[in-house]
Amino acid sequence: MKYYSLNNYLKNTFGDKVYKISLNAGFTCPNRDGTIDNRGCIFCSKGGSGDFAEDEHLTITQQIENGKNRVKNKIKSEKYIAYFQAFTNTYAPVEILKEKYLEAIHHKDIVALSIATRPDCLGDDVMELLNEMNQIKPVFVELGLQTIHKKSADYIRRGYELDVYDRAVKKLKSIGVNIVVHLIIGLPNESKNDMIESVKYVCQSDIDGIKLQLLHILKNTDLADEYYRGKVKVLAFDEYLDIIKACIDIIPDNIVIHRLTGDGAKKDLIAPLWSADKKRVLNAINKL
Repeated sequence: MKYYSLNNYLKNTFGDKVYKISLNAGFTCPNRDGTIDNRGCIFCSKGGSGDFAEDEHLTITQQIENGKNRVKNKIKSEKYIAYFQAFTNTYAPVEILKEKYLEAIHHKDIVALSIATRPDCLGDDVMELLNEMNQIKPVFVELGLQTIHKKSADYIRRGYELDVYDRAVKKLKSIGVNIVVHLIIGLPNESKNDMIESVKYVCQSDIDGIKLQLLHILKNTDLADEYYRGKVKVLAFDEYLDIIKACIDIIPDNIVIHRLTGDGAKKDLIAPLWSADKKRVLNAINKL
């Protein structure tokens, strides 16, 4: 079982080890501001899935410098990706988006932008901006799909239908950005086969990369309330390894695997506790 890892892809593309710096540009989400809902997705933390991002009150440049300082002993190449991670990073007036993106992309040590967003937040003006940025330095757009199954999507309050994702991928492909799709492994009431079907579907939709995110229960989320009421069961370690192996086996060699597990902040992690030992998890996957 071999796979094309993000680390190998980045070395092949940029010639060195590259580190992603997680940024918080102060955006919100249509699933939080009342446009679709005001509760957010059922699993999403108060940080909008950007719990490891820098302080939103700092400028983008300051956040990048802070991120560099955090890893200065781990990386010598001085090459970084500016990762707009927290909340929905195409959900703001395009003038504000452009200001934030340009500040990041013109930093001398930034070799690419990575922008986490929703498929339903990619209007024509945003697409034009992404195309413009992609002419300066490479742009990765990370789409939070999580599942292809409607029942699961409704349960997690995703807020858009699958065909919205399909149209988003076609639009992004037309401007040549790198498309990365997030899927959650272990959603309540999904079988192993359901999860494999999601992986098959996205791999056939002309994407460039995939993130397989283990479902983990975080404090102060609606999912945590469901868990405490006994309505949610998390995967055991061996179950997760079995599913991950099955997923990797069907991912084409040309699709980069950006993630194979999840690592929620330990102070907020409720379950599964085994996921906190990321080194053990990755070593077990590599031994399969």
